[in-house]
Amino acid sequence: MKNISIEKSVRLVLKIGSSLLIKNNKFDKEWLETLIEDLIFFRKQNIEIIIVASGSVSLGKNYLNIKKNKVKIQEKQAFAACGQVILMNNFMKILKKKKINVAQILLTYSDTEERKKSINSRETIKELLKLGILPIINENDSVAIDELKFGDNDRLAARVAQISDSDFLILLSDVAGLYTSNPKKNKSAKLLKFIEEIDKKILKMASMETNLYGTGGMKTKLEAAKIAMSSGCSTIICKGNRKNPIQKYFKNNHGTIFISKKKGTNNIKNWIAGTVKPLGKIVVDSGAKMALKNGASLLPIGVTKVFGSFFKGDIIKIESIKGEELGKGISHYDCNEIKKIKGKKTSDLKNILGYYGRDEIIHRDFLKLND
Repeated sequence: MKNISIEKSVRLVLKIGSSLLIKNNKFDKEWLETLIEDLIFFRKQNIEIIIVASGSVSLGKNYLNIKKNKVKIQEKQAFAACGQVILMNNFMKILKKKKINVAQILLTYSDTEERKKSINSRETIKELLKLGILPIINENDSVAIDELKFGDNDRLAARVAQISDSDFLILLSDVAGLYTSNPKKNKSAKLLKFIEEIDKKILKMASMETNLYGTGGMKTKLEAAKIAMSSGCSTIICKGNRKNPIQKYFKNNHGTIFISKKKGTNNIKNWIAGTVKPLGKIVVDSGAKMALKNGASLLPIGVTKVFGSFFKGDIIKIESIKGEELGKGISHYDCNEIKKIKGKKTSDLKNILGYYGRDEIIHRDFLKLND
């Protein structure tokens, strides 16, 4: 396969992990300065850059001189509140020398997973880029709770790439990319340079091992790549703990690129495909599965089971009776209503529910099937 070029790209998202920004419990200014050289290189080619940066919790913990490893969620939130200031101050000092203006955006889970908030987040990011400002994004760990968190910035970066219509997502790592097995344990492990589909075989190669500062591993990076690819954004995993890591990747392609086959054009369906945590699940029979594959909406008569607690307007997952994930969509009913009408004809809905509702549980315009 030919070398991958981003010359025709409009926008890319760069995710920087904690292990790259923090060295010996301190912010690694020297490394960041070389990374900024990469960003300037791409900005000169009129490629817009968005940064997703980790490290606020670790920086805050060190700032407060906290030594213990096990901490409560409230303590993590306090560390993040302190550390976020340190993180941005360091970015601003370095970027000011290069005459680059920066902005901070702290996103919660709902800011990308709820449609209206997602659109607002997208418009803010795009306006900053229009003004030539470099957005630096992090999850708002100072207020987020575990139940409603991305859990790692890999998936947050993928969601940012999706809502901002980015062409590339670059995940800088402490390893060169995805190997056939853990290269730290197996010297014969081989680097996979090009991947067009993330299947079960690929997922088995991922390790959940992480470092002292990080919260994710290779598995979360594959999940992020899958989210990005669903909206036409290709993903690169490459070694970040070296000088000018991005330029070096594009010079020798020593890393892994997950190639998205085509650029998506339907924003609502791209957004549905990229959701991180569907709030429920419905199981459909073989007839409904076939109808969905042929472009139909999902009707109550084809639903056999309902799982989870969700409301009208939430994104839910659709599975076959054999456990195959078929896709995701926006539900027109809440979970309790679907439990009442599952397996029923549309002509019976009025008598069951007591009001005239939609014929479809999920309309095809708000349904994204897996490829």
